[in-house]
Amino acid sequence: MIHKNSIFIPLFILFLLPCSLSQLNSPDSRILLQAQQKLEFPQVLKDWTNYTNFCYLPSNPNLVIVCSGNHITELTIIGYNTSSKLSQSFSIDSFFTILTKLSTLKKLTLVSLGLWGTLPPKVDRFKSLQVLNLSSNFINNEIPSSISFIKNLTLLDLSHNLFNGSVPDLKGLQNLENLDLSSNLLGPKYPSLSYNLVSISLHNNSIRSQIPNDIIKFVHLQSLDLSLNKLVGPIPNTLFSLNSIKYINLGNNKLSGAMPINLTCTPRLIFVDVSNNLLIGKLPTCIGLSSKNMTVISMWNCLTNSGSKYDKYQHPYRFCQKDAIAVMPRKKKNGESKKEEATVKLGLVLGIIGGIVGIAGLIGLLILGVYRKRFDKRVKEYRSDSFALDNKNVGGIASSVPKDGRRPQTMRTAALGLPPYTVFTLEGIQDATNNFDPMNLVGEGSQAQLYKGWLSDGSTVLIKCLKLKQKHSAQTLQQHMEVISKLRHRHLVSVLGHCIVSYVDHPNSGCTVFVVLENVSNGSLRDHLTDWRKKEILKWPHRMGITMGIARGIQFLHTGTQHGIFGNDLKIETVLLDDNLTAKISSYNISLPSKAGSESPLNGHDASQTPQRATNLEKDDIYQFGVIILQLITGKPVDSEDEITELKNELEIGLTESPTRLKEVTDASIRGTFAYESMKTAAQIAINCLNEDMSARPSIEDVLWNMQYSVQVQEGWNSSGNLSTKL
Repeated sequence: MIHKNSIFIPLFILFLLPCSLSQLNSPDSRILLQAQQKLEFPQVLKDWTNYTNFCYLPSNPNLVIVCSGNHITELTIIGYNTSSKLSQSFSIDSFFTILTKLSTLKKLTLVSLGLWGTLPPKVDRFKSLQVLNLSSNFINNEIPSSISFIKNLTLLDLSHNLFNGSVPDLKGLQNLENLDLSSNLLGPKYPSLSYNLVSISLHNNSIRSQIPNDIIKFVHLQSLDLSLNKLVGPIPNTLFSLNSIKYINLGNNKLSGAMPINLTCTPRLIFVDVSNNLLIGKLPTCIGLSSKNMTVISMWNCLTNSGSKYDKYQHPYRFCQKDAIAVMPRKKKNGESKKEEATVKLGLVLGIIGGIVGIAGLIGLLILGVYRKRFDKRVKEYRSDSFALDNKNVGGIASSVPKDGRRPQTMRTAALGLPPYTVFTLEGIQDATNNFDPMNLVGEGSQAQLYKGWLSDGSTVLIKCLKLKQKHSAQTLQQHMEVISKLRHRHLVSVLGHCIVSYVDHPNSGCTVFVVLENVSNGSLRDHLTDWRKKEILKWPHRMGITMGIARGIQFLHTGTQHGIFGNDLKIETVLLDDNLTAKISSYNISLPSKAGSESPLNGHDASQTPQRATNLEKDDIYQFGVIILQLITGKPVDSEDEITELKNELEIGLTESPTRLKEVTDASIRGTFAYESMKTAAQIAINCLNEDMSARPSIEDVLWNMQYSVQVQEGWNSSGNLSTKL
């Protein structure tokens, strides 16, 4: 009996095991452990071992594994790697080769894990996949066309990556309801999409075409976000009357024309943003009149008397008229096609006549040949003088022109991972901007334009065009270019090269200077403080790093060149963040001298300016830096002096009363991530920089010294394990 019972009890236990301790089959377990290794053991996966029961992990919103029949059907891994890529040894191809062996996977979410490289075409091996979310990584190049073969997809989220080029044809994804491709580099064409979509987000890309008229076929569409692109042409009238549409964001594009006053809007519509476009006329009645059920944002167009609170925030009519003509392709007028047919017939007649006068034409060609030789000689003279400062090397700047007239010259070795400084040819600048295509114009002032461009190696740059009205000596321009060539710093949008165009036929006329700048594509500090998703990423340690970066950039401008560069118009809009959240100042003063004969350096002011004026400009920079710190602490962008004063007063009260009061003033998304002493020091720096008495404001060296103390306190607090606890 004892022998039989000893056998019976273990068998009974084994019988119960599948119900209580079900384990994945060994291949799926091995795949997960291999994925852990490929992802370089992120924090969220740190506890995985050979003995982990993956189907019964503790509840964790950042890690979800769902099993069915001992196979994985859902895998969600959300990391914290928002500022840096995985190591150079990481292979995205190898990683997906492993994952695609999970043949029963229906949902795959891999967010903020530092993935980088080109998404491999083998992604279509996920035959059963319904949800694919690879957002907030560093995946680049084009989206593979094979993604359109995953027919069961209902959600595709590739946002906040580095994808570029055209989006593959996604019309075949008939089950797709939610598409988010925002914050990439996609374009210039508008993508071809399934008509069954419920939500579309193409926000913050490089789409430069018109909104297609087939938008009327998107009968299930509820949310459409096309903001921050370069869309042109009119807004399709049918967009506002789609049966299901609730949310429309078309802000920050180049959309033009007038919308019909009697436009029909669906009663479901609750939000419309058409701000920062080139619209004229009045807003349609259905969105122009204020309504408690609808939010409409229409500022910075050329709209008139729409009854909106944004009427006073509009450009003059000529602004939109000029810009719309610049960005829109020419359209045929009514009846032009008939004229073309008549022209063809007329061409036959003219052809006969042309044959009769052919002999006379030969004589004309002989005359033209003689003239052409003289003209070519003049063009050659123009080109040989138009790309260089002089025919000699002055101050270490190579300025002679290559024989082919096109190849740029390098000037010094690369620094900070940037290419060598280059003297570009005019042809090179024209090629980079597609002959100054208006669609590449990203900004314009009274004396300068800013173009987006692409160099021959494929890299994206910004090209600032400065038109000097008066002739300047070669020596003056050489001095300025020498200063420009040295403006390379980790926390500046660095200058990559320049091109100077002058005209030999008009020696007393001015010239044009093109300054080629590094492109930083991860958006501005304002973008990160106003977009809640980006804002959540910026915890206090990140904001401290950004603040230190800005301070070091200012220090370099003030003291890093022979003559200080002041008056730099520092704002959260002009502080850009790269993929590693490194701050780069883009607004520093690179103006050239405003008067002939001025020998001032690159500070944008005449040599006659007084030392007192330079001191004032230096203190202006310090004040503006204080405003930036204020916004980083409170998380509230400011648009007026009154708002600055109000936030400063709140900060002063917080410092005076108690740690709890200071905590209440801070941005809610950073609470629990800062050491009190670190925050207190940063707040005091901001208040000192904002002192109304200009002479009492600290120097940038004083600011840096105190900022360094704040950083050290924070680092000590982090290392003690406090980062996840509350203040």
